[in-house]
Amino acid sequence: MSLRGFLSEMEKRGEVVHVAESVSPRFEVSKLAMEFDWGPILFFENVEGRRVAVNVCGSRDRICLALKTSRRDLHRRLISSMHSLKPPEVVKSAPSQEEIEKPDLGGIPILTHFEKDGGPYITSGVIYARSPKLGVENVSIHRLQVLDDSTLAIRLVPRHLYKLWTTHKMEKKDLEVSISVGVHPAVHLAAASSPPFGVNEFHIANSLLAGGLKLVKCLKVDAYAPAEAELIIEGVISWEKEALEGPLVDILGTYDVQRMQPIVEVKAITHRKNYIYQAIVPSSVEHRLLMGLPREALIWEAVSKVVPEVYGVRLTVAGGGWLHAVISIRKQREGDGKNALLAALAAHPSLKHAVVVDEDIDVHDSEAVEWAIATRFQADRDLIVVKNVRGSTLDPSSDQERVLTSKVGVDATKPIDKPKEKFELAKIPSTGRVEKLIESLRRHIRP
Repeated sequence: MSLRGFLSEMEKRGEVVHVAESVSPRFEVSKLAMEFDWGPILFFENVEGRRVAVNVCGSRDRICLALKTSRRDLHRRLISSMHSLKPPEVVKSAPSQEEIEKPDLGGIPILTHFEKDGGPYITSGVIYARSPKLGVENVSIHRLQVLDDSTLAIRLVPRHLYKLWTTHKMEKKDLEVSISVGVHPAVHLAAASSPPFGVNEFHIANSLLAGGLKLVKCLKVDAYAPAEAELIIEGVISWEKEALEGPLVDILGTYDVQRMQPIVEVKAITHRKNYIYQAIVPSSVEHRLLMGLPREALIWEAVSKVVPEVYGVRLTVAGGGWLHAVISIRKQREGDGKNALLAALAAHPSLKHAVVVDEDIDVHDSEAVEWAIATRFQADRDLIVVKNVRGSTLDPSSDQERVLTSKVGVDATKPIDKPKEKFELAKIPSTGRVEKLIESLRRHIRP
């Protein structure tokens, strides 16, 4: 149930490519990772003397392998884990605490990703915090900018961790946290999910791992972390100290703005022997999948409540894995498509454009989706526009100060009052002899 265990499985499947040459954490790792986006896991053997893995969750199929599920059942699996919580076992000793170091971030191969980034950033850190006053534990992923060898700036979006921090801030108390780097994909997916406030995402991860997740208590702070994490940074989020954070490229591939953000004071660093530093390159396919998949699951659950069956949900790559969705449904009556659109827009507040198609359209085939819009959609009848609603702070075209946007829903399902034959693609019958000839030609004709 560790990153190492998953990497070992992927090695056997030929999903890992090793890079033996010395590579710099400043631009070079991220450049190579983006050149092979959608490709294999890249395992760098020598990044300032350390090992670095990127693109671990860079394909939907690898994530399915990590969760031991299929593409068809992926969303159902994620939702069921949120409703069937399993508290992990807490152990007294752990591989993640095999070695203890002084608070020196300079010894970690933290990447600088893009030309105008504010500095090196930890982008894969799974952050645990708890509030004894509220009786709440939270696990989430937040970007962390290195300010110096013992200080980070943390981007706190106004969600659950922000609420814990503000509770402590009102009492003039620092918030103790653990930052875990190098974890199983199930832990990342759980940390990126959005369950109700008060749900401990480690319980979701343990459900995804069939009870196999183990936690360990930190040495210097009141926090817990995965026992098999590669590296754990223990620290406190200051209630009063802030620093200018950013810029950093976010999921859309554009630079997010600079803001004053709280700082994290590092108290201790523990890690496994010869640890593997795991990085997620901002705006990569891996970034989009880890952020988007839990939202796809929420859309799937919401739409499933208003239509007979949901066949597929995809947050598109060109939409940053965040702003654009395609949903495939089985339509029984007129209005199902629009109900599905409204449910999707409500389930994922950052969603900007949504397209609903019939079950014969593959949501992963962008050309098929566009064809459905071309042949099944009429703007005066099938278009929904919602103005001045909450959107995403990442959308540069929106009102970013008030976080307001306009949203569009496209109902590209077949109208029920017309014969279905009008909307079917024409087919050419196949014979065995022709199929053999096709295979022969494919071997000689380059795509």
